[in-house]
Amino acid sequence: MSVKITTLIENNAGENLALKTEHGISFFIEKDGYKLLFDSGQTGTFIENAKQLRVDLSALEAVVLSHGHYDHSGGIRPLSKLTTDFKLYMGQGFFDEKYGFKNNAYEYLGNNFDEKFLEEQGIAYQFVDQPLLEIIPGVYVVTQFPRKYQDEVINSRFKVMKNGVFQPDSFEDEVLLAVDTAEGLVVLLGCSHPGMKNMLDAVADLLPRPIYAILGGTHLVEASYSSLGKSMSYLNNDSLKVIGVSHCTGQIAMDQLAASNSRYYHNRTGSSLIVV
Repeated sequence: MSVKITTLIENNAGENLALKTEHGISFFIEKDGYKLLFDSGQTGTFIENAKQLRVDLSALEAVVLSHGHYDHSGGIRPLSKLTTDFKLYMGQGFFDEKYGFKNNAYEYLGNNFDEKFLEEQGIAYQFVDQPLLEIIPGVYVVTQFPRKYQDEVINSRFKVMKNGVFQPDSFEDEVLLAVDTAEGLVVLLGCSHPGMKNMLDAVADLLPRPIYAILGGTHLVEASYSSLGKSMSYLNNDSLKVIGVSHCTGQIAMDQLAASNSRYYHNRTGSSLIVV
């Protein structure tokens, strides 16, 4: 059950200064001979980093995209020039038109490709329409998260265009990836718009294995003071052995974790979690 998860790109540089960074995230997962990608950053830069890290993306079995925002899906077009031999998994509503609203202006935040592009490229794809889907042995896509925690509020600036009308984006398309290892589940988060606690509780309810580690974005950058405190308490649960969050987690949350939780590390570009 050997697992290695490498962060191909993230907002911040690590020790390997040959790697490039950008606002976005992409994980390469190797498990029992299988190779998968979770998110693709905002450009094709993660592919250049993969070469620097001697990671072979040409043999991907599957690609999972956490949600339909540009900084998680933007690398699919460049990846398609390298390989189209993978199966792509997305949540329901992934191709809805997503926007940010600020100061009376809308800005498009969605994907740079559509279903027509996937069909033209011959990329097999599937919308995940059930709470739990095992895509390879021991690797699960989880979605349709119950909204249990009232403090986990989605910022009202996020909008989606449906039938010619702007509506609040509830991020029904968001998915996470849970990877079974010898130590327990490693949960990969894209941005956690539905709420980090909601999402992790869903994993605990659906899979009969403890959560060993969480990696990725938690979107605590926009949490209120009260909600941030509740999230810090949640992460201080002793059952979580590795907390490698970053991207949209926010500096305040990461500073608090660094000061109070010895199981935290800043998951940066080039970081790898290895479970043997």
